[in-house]
Amino acid sequence: MHNPSQNHLLAALPGAEFERLVPHLELVPMLLGDVLYEPGGQLQHAYFPTTSIVSLHYVMATGASAESAGVGNEGVVGMALFMGGNTTPSSAVVQTGGHGYRLPASELKREFSRGGAMQSLLLRYTQALITQMSQTAACNRHHSVEQQLCRWLLLTLDRVSTRELVITQEQVAGMLGVRREGITEAAGRLQNDGHIRYRRGHITVLQRQGLETRACECYATVKKEIARLLSDVRHRGAGAPVVGVR
Repeated sequence: MHNPSQNHLLAALPGAEFERLVPHLELVPMLLGDVLYEPGGQLQHAYFPTTSIVSLHYVMATGASAESAGVGNEGVVGMALFMGGNTTPSSAVVQTGGHGYRLPASELKREFSRGGAMQSLLLRYTQALITQMSQTAACNRHHSVEQQLCRWLLLTLDRVSTRELVITQEQVAGMLGVRREGITEAAGRLQNDGHIRYRRGHITVLQRQGLETRACECYATVKKEIARLLSDVRHRGAGAPVVGVR
């Protein structure tokens, strides 16, 4: 059963604010590879993932790209809307297929301008997202491909309810902005040590603790900051249907 409260930010809203948004929230499938935003495009909706993960990419003039951050059920895609920019130089692409709720830009701006809980949550989430972006940039510059892969796998696992990820090595290489051969070598070492199992298009995590041991400090830094900034986010009965959601 789908429910907006499966998104942690929506679940944290007080009842009155939540009910104001409910009529405007639309459940949408978010399929692997779907492009939610193009660089420079005008943003029409904000997206609150529930069972999907969205990858934010910076795209170079050559077409090369790398992930700057990922957004799952802990957050929202569309930061430029409430920060006043309305456009973004990055693209937003669905990395893990699932569902989410989209909200018209006008409704998000209206609720943000009220200055209530939504504003506070979105600003704190923005700080957490900036931390993730900054840490990703440092990680990609200073840490090995294996450490980057472990960080990425752990952050992805935190956002899904399964240990099996449907993704190819080529897609992971695109996320991290590295050569596919580097991912193949790093994944091979992790598999040989019993931490993951890889078959074409699927990565299954067998020993999460092993990944945490092999990862750099960037994973723990991002996770700690998200927990600090959003420590009061609570869950509103995620299993109960919400009347009025389209």
